[in-house]
Amino acid sequence: MVDIATRVYNHKWKIDPIVRSLIDTDFYKLLMCQSVFRNKRDTRVTFSLINRSTHIPLARLIDEGELREQLDHIRSLSLSRGESTWLRGNTFYGKRQMFRSDFMEWFENLRLPPYHLERKGDQYELTFEGAWPEVMLWEIPALAVLMELRGRAVLNDMGRFELQVLYARAMTRLWEKIEQLRPLENLGIADFGTRRRHSFLWQDWCVQAMMEGLGPKFTGTSNCLIAMRREVEAIGTNAHELPMVYSALADTDDELRNAPYNVLMDWHEEHEGNLRIILPDTYGTKGFLDNAPDWLAGWTGIRVDSGDPEKAAEIAIDWWRARGEDPREKRVIFSDGLDVEKIIDLQKKFSGRVKASFGWGTLLTNDFRGLVKDDALSPFSLVCKAVSANGRPTVKLSDNPEKAMGPKEEIERYKRVFGVGQQEAIEVIV
Repeated sequence: MVDIATRVYNHKWKIDPIVRSLIDTDFYKLLMCQSVFRNKRDTRVTFSLINRSTHIPLARLIDEGELREQLDHIRSLSLSRGESTWLRGNTFYGKRQMFRSDFMEWFENLRLPPYHLERKGDQYELTFEGAWPEVMLWEIPALAVLMELRGRAVLNDMGRFELQVLYARAMTRLWEKIEQLRPLENLGIADFGTRRRHSFLWQDWCVQAMMEGLGPKFTGTSNCLIAMRREVEAIGTNAHELPMVYSALADTDDELRNAPYNVLMDWHEEHEGNLRIILPDTYGTKGFLDNAPDWLAGWTGIRVDSGDPEKAAEIAIDWWRARGEDPREKRVIFSDGLDVEKIIDLQKKFSGRVKASFGWGTLLTNDFRGLVKDDALSPFSLVCKAVSANGRPTVKLSDNPEKAMGPKEEIERYKRVFGVGQQEAIEVIV
């Protein structure tokens, strides 16, 4: 196992690449990319960095030259032969050849497109523009680079022994969380922490700790590179990006209203009935389910990613019952802002009522709260989202208005079309 503290202390050479592989990304990104490659490959999109935690002055903490070096390095990457073989030949979710030959040939020849970086006060404006299948693959590595460079800036002046103590404390904290989770019956939990991790080495350590501490209760990781190296399941389905872009392409209110369901029709065709997890909250969970076609009720489950998780799960349970489905046979994946206390509470409340499972993100792979002076390593909310498609703005409403994004007039239009009323604001921590 790598001595992380020593490795951090020795960051003294010209460039120490943060992202060393195109599959150092989330599995759902590759699954979505294949679907986009098949259905919308000529769509032009723009992705943009959004720092929701504006009190973190990224441009003062991170040197622009160093950031450019890291981003330029990512543009030099291509799939290795071993990575290609793993994607082509491995079994994912019980299915061999999850990735089609035409997609793999394209991916094997891919280099990520150019980026635009500009300092605006204490923040960076970082955008990516081009063909959707290419540009979308910037999201995860860009976030990983910014999160780790911020961490390096904080750790830069710490001595070797100070770093050893810091990582020992962080390791102890995580292991104590694992010990709290271990007694839970029927627990299923995966690592969803790539995008806002402390570092790649730390995420890899966290995965190994979960493997040893939780055994079969640890179901896998969203990170493809770690899944390949540690021989665990790669976990993931789809994200808000798909309905956001499909909706932006809609010409009329009726087309807009149907866009989120068209996403899932394409998804169903792409994966031949596998990976049938609904993400219903892009424009409000209740409205999405109330207006959903009957065939969606037969899908495997839903992922809860914003708002009050208990309320969202109850809405799903009521919906399944109303559509003649048994909720006890359905999966609910909780994935928003989880930490051990919330995981334990939700598992106890929903065990036996649904197949509850958990995608544990930032507070698994980046919980250094209170461990350094001024809490300078505390995690923060940084995202990279599709902000336009073919020149039209994208919109996300979410079940939490604090996560809404898009031009004000478009947000109001989407609320009208999707029947979104008063929403409860919940503080976005990570």
